[in-house]
Amino acid sequence: MKKIGLYVKQDRAARHKADDLEKWLGRRGITVLRKETTRPQLKPGRPTEKKSAPDDLDCLFVLGGDGTFLNASRWAGDTGTPMIGVKFGEVGFLAEIAEESLFAAAESVLRHEFEIRPRMRLDVKIVRNGATMADETVLNDVVINKGALARLATIRAEINGHYLTTYRSDGLIVATPTGSTAYSLAAGGPVIHPAVEGVILTPINPFTLTNRPLIIPDSSKIQLQLGEKASDILVTFDGQAGLEIDADDVLVIEKSQTPLNLIRLAGQHYFDILKTKLRWSGSRI
Repeated sequence: MKKIGLYVKQDRAARHKADDLEKWLGRRGITVLRKETTRPQLKPGRPTEKKSAPDDLDCLFVLGGDGTFLNASRWAGDTGTPMIGVKFGEVGFLAEIAEESLFAAAESVLRHEFEIRPRMRLDVKIVRNGATMADETVLNDVVINKGALARLATIRAEINGHYLTTYRSDGLIVATPTGSTAYSLAAGGPVIHPAVEGVILTPINPFTLTNRPLIIPDSSKIQLQLGEKASDILVTFDGQAGLEIDADDVLVIEKSQTPLNLIRLAGQHYFDILKTKLRWSGSRI
């Protein structure tokens, strides 16, 4: 490897560890490109144009939590750069290793002793009167949320051009299997293994209790549109960027052709992270 990226949380411990890793890589003749997290852009209007990472990075180390990893995945864009998360603080679902294992993991990466596990992403377009107002790609989820003073959101949903239902709820989450352990899980959605080819639709506090979370094939094309009197409604992309939408906007959501490449080291297992994060003891009651 000749060039490695470091994406660092704005945190003293993460910055100090990044300093050490940058020096360690430099002594091995590796060029380091370093970047820090940016603040979420949740405001009216179009999301700010994001700057993508160069496409010549051999891999990207992300030092921080899940929010930092999602921020980094937006920066990596469609480059296909393999990414590995280093968790600081609480266990994160997207982090592969703990900070105390960083340099041992870095040695393994430099020796190419790892596997690449692709994670599905979703392409999201917001179309208004035939013009594309936003074009985003998410790793976890796209969320339609009503404001604090807004009434229930009315969201018409179509799958592959066929009418599904009209949700009356506080909002709607469209999540990948990776995102099934994030906001969707908190809203009552199922946990789905990342290798399962599906997309989850999870209503947030639905008015109709029979509107339950739904898993559909990842080949589906989803179209969402608000009711005529909608106001104070925000759509967010991985919780990192967002904008206000109204009844003139149509959300078109499809599987991205470019997955995120996650580095998986030997001895690391998804179910171990899942059990730790969800505090499954496995013991008898």
